[in-house]
Amino acid sequence: MRRAGGIRAGLGRAAAAMPLALLLASGLPFAAGAADASGAQAKRTYTIPRVNGPAVADGVLDEPFWRQALVLPIAYEIEPGDNVPAPVETEALLAYDEQNLYVGFRAHDPDPGQVRAHLTDRDQAYRDDYVGIVMDTFDDERRGYEFFCNPLGAQMDLARNDLATDEQEDATWDGIWDSGGRITRDGYAVEMVIPFAALRFPRTGGEQTWGVNVFRNYPRSVRHQLASASFDRNRDCMLCQLDKVTGFVGITPGRSLEFDPTVTTHRTDARAGDPPAGPMVRGDARADVGASGRWGLTPNLSLNGAGNPDFSQVEADAPQLSVNTRFALFYPEKRPFFLEGSDLFASPLQAVYTRTVADPSWGLKLSGKEGANAIGAFVTQDERTNLLFPSNQSSEIASLDHPVTSGVLRYRRDISSGSTLGLLVTDREGTGYENRVYGVDGHVRLAKSDVLNLQLLGTSTRYPGALASDNGLPGRRFEGFGGNVLVSHDARAWTGWLSGEMLEPGFRADAGFIPRVDVRTAEVGLERHIRGGEKDWFTRIDLGFEGSRTQDYAGTLTDQAMEFSAAYHGPMQSEVESQLFVNKEYFGGRTYDQTSARLHLDGQPSGSLQIWFTMRGGDAIDYENSRLARLFNGGPGFDYSVGRHLRLTMDHTYERLDVEGRKLYEVNLIASRLVYQFGIRTFARVILNYTDLRSNAGLYTFEVTPRTRELFTQLLFSYKINPQTVLYLGYSGNHSGPSAPDMRPIDRTVFMKIGYAWLL
Repeated sequence: MRRAGGIRAGLGRAAAAMPLALLLASGLPFAAGAADASGAQAKRTYTIPRVNGPAVADGVLDEPFWRQALVLPIAYEIEPGDNVPAPVETEALLAYDEQNLYVGFRAHDPDPGQVRAHLTDRDQAYRDDYVGIVMDTFDDERRGYEFFCNPLGAQMDLARNDLATDEQEDATWDGIWDSGGRITRDGYAVEMVIPFAALRFPRTGGEQTWGVNVFRNYPRSVRHQLASASFDRNRDCMLCQLDKVTGFVGITPGRSLEFDPTVTTHRTDARAGDPPAGPMVRGDARADVGASGRWGLTPNLSLNGAGNPDFSQVEADAPQLSVNTRFALFYPEKRPFFLEGSDLFASPLQAVYTRTVADPSWGLKLSGKEGANAIGAFVTQDERTNLLFPSNQSSEIASLDHPVTSGVLRYRRDISSGSTLGLLVTDREGTGYENRVYGVDGHVRLAKSDVLNLQLLGTSTRYPGALASDNGLPGRRFEGFGGNVLVSHDARAWTGWLSGEMLEPGFRADAGFIPRVDVRTAEVGLERHIRGGEKDWFTRIDLGFEGSRTQDYAGTLTDQAMEFSAAYHGPMQSEVESQLFVNKEYFGGRTYDQTSARLHLDGQPSGSLQIWFTMRGGDAIDYENSRLARLFNGGPGFDYSVGRHLRLTMDHTYERLDVEGRKLYEVNLIASRLVYQFGIRTFARVILNYTDLRSNAGLYTFEVTPRTRELFTQLLFSYKINPQTVLYLGYSGNHSGPSAPDMRPIDRTVFMKIGYAWLL
């Protein structure tokens, strides 16, 4: 569940419909305490029973121990309703033994034929019906785990970080657990078996208390988010509002040893010379053997290692338009070695971006939490040195054929309820090159709706002489300072923030992703949320304003922006977002006044179809030729499922830039993927990404190719028992040419990867 939709997922009408005697018989405390003005109830405490497992995760719930389980009714609708009775009945069942946590769901539905369920790969079923559990295993109201499952057993899991300033849910985290689901005559049932080895929590010989909430997503014309606990929208945290579950006596966190060997074979053919002119040269077949492992030094502290790791990306990056851009593009991390514990390295300024490590020969990582202290550290040896040169006006990417050693140390301490202080040090060193970053940061809860985030960083950098002179940089060591402060208010009716950021011209965070420096920025934003009732024509309307102002360190106003926004949310999960931008932008020695507008439409007319359309138009800058221009950007997209197995996604982006009343360029980007899911573990996929760029050479101040077409293709077969035990067979290729008949393959690769997880 994304923050935009809210992790306020939910559960049904069970408690509201259960008589008092049945609630008492179930072992649930009924006296919830007085509700506040939001309708949110006080936290409740339950006791989870220890049982004699194990269970087979098939969604049948026929093991005898389920009759002893703790029963939690999913009684509240928390989105769009504000703690109103849930529209459907759901009950969750919790139990544990020495090895596993068992979670079962009986999700009733008045019309089972409307249940939305598709066979998907993991983390891909969020538009379906689903149920799940959120756990704060340290009971520190800061970090947690989320496990969800659709009615057919498709898994979704996330790491939750309520200290994050933006995305609080990290879907790239993957645990090893079992699940099963089935559609029944009156709804569906789900069964989860979550090994304690997949979690981190305190080691203690006695009883433990965890924050726990169970959820149900009930998407129909409106997406209903249901929960076992009520939530106060005036509290800017989710984990701090979970109910408590006590028990878990005699369980052991972590795993003493995990060993994950991989074998990857591949062959790449590529054209010699400047493609696509030269002949295609057949490459040599190669086989690479690598391994990664995890050792539980203590129950809560793990050491990960990797030797000759296979960091090949089977999942292709989402295509992005790179025409007429000033700054480097960001791509998310997807490699398992860097994903575990990645939330520990997050901070307001992105001083850690692990994709700067491209092809390491080895790596070590330490991460975990003991009491109030959390630590994360890693060191890698990379065969190439990847660099990003930022400035106020643009950023450039460079690479050196020299190895580089990168190290990151992160420490964070809980200081009070919902507050932390942290330290961060990064170091990169290579031939004639070094970059160091050091600093402190804090997350301070000022009130239940108000948070202060602060970070201060210093940097020291030295580049090789030739590289420095070629890029206009000092040939000696230079330093820089950066800082960021954000005060935010997030409540039921209003969201507001005030922030400031300063990055000196000499600031460099080469282990991170900061593509712009030499800035001093102030920003303010305010949003009004109007929520509809059950019979209203809208579920929510948002009205907002955002303003910002940026100067460089010479005192030049480089950016000034005002944004007015309105958003409508209504039936068929429809969204209409509109924005008006009034900006000033300094580039190439001139300040440009710009007015533009954006419109985005999105809707789900059925459980199998989602459609969207986006457009933006108005004033822009032709950065390549330094002049005022007019821009139109937009296009449609859809995501359509044919039955339970086949899914087609297509997104088309069209962009046109006009100068002097004539077209400078137009580009079409079409990204499509077709997936056939044989079962929960197996799929076949085809990706086609097509780009067609047409340029008016007569309007450019330099020579350009009038037309370029590029096509990326990938065919993949995947069999996945768990995130580390996998088999991939695939083909990928790139084609290019000025026109469709002239498009020729630039390169092509066939590959096979086998990975296996040994849990010792």
